[in-house]
Amino acid sequence: MNLLLPGMYFASDTALHRLDPRVKMGAAMVLMVLPFAARHPVGHLLTVGLVGAATIISRAPWRALLGTLRTVFWLGLFMFFFYFFTTPGRPLIALGGVTVTLEGVLAGALQVYRLCLLAVVAALLTYTTSPLQLTHGLEAMLSPLARLGFPVRELGMVLTIALRFVPTFFEEMETLARAQKARGVDLDSGAPWQRIRNTVPILVPLFLSAIRRAEELAVAMDARGFRSHPHRTRLYRLALSRADGIAALVVLACSVAGMAIR
Repeated sequence: MNLLLPGMYFASDTALHRLDPRVKMGAAMVLMVLPFAARHPVGHLLTVGLVGAATIISRAPWRALLGTLRTVFWLGLFMFFFYFFTTPGRPLIALGGVTVTLEGVLAGALQVYRLCLLAVVAALLTYTTSPLQLTHGLEAMLSPLARLGFPVRELGMVLTIALRFVPTFFEEMETLARAQKARGVDLDSGAPWQRIRNTVPILVPLFLSAIRRAEELAVAMDARGFRSHPHRTRLYRLALSRADGIAALVVLACSVAGMAIR
């Protein structure tokens, strides 16, 4: 597997896999906010260090994590050139009526760095946490909202189903792409708009398959008498351990230090 897709989980017995899902979700949110809140290179170095340490502890394959960045390649390229040409500052190169500035280069690189970090953190979270654990942790974190009438359990069920079928849809998309290539459809060459137009023979059957799967799942759940009961029990209960407390303290300490340094 050369790509860590969102929602894909690889079972292992590392220290990061054994952490409570609530701690991992909270740490992921903090690490996603820290690149935007840090105002000094030391803060960004702390963020990169935390993500790098989590990657080493989780034993995530580096090639797979780098391959994950392909999913945000075009968005990162657009953001880089947008800041590249629109940020005022000290001019470097003048191309006709457009001036490239040093501040534009730095701003574009910063946005690409933030986007890549978000993708890697999200991949690490889904790599080390099963969809069932993610759902359980999200329900536990949002449980106070249930008293206000917020459908926490329904949201958890929808999240579980979505995460469960995302890898299936990607596999089906690859199968459809190989089938179209076998029929002579060129998906890899030509201008960008031509490649987008060539994906229509893949997207149409993919959406039809998604609708069919949704109907079959709804019929199966209804046939089994599924109801979102407010007092459903669980086989395993979440409980914080000493390792969870240490991990939370390390992330909070590094985050506070990264935001405090100016």
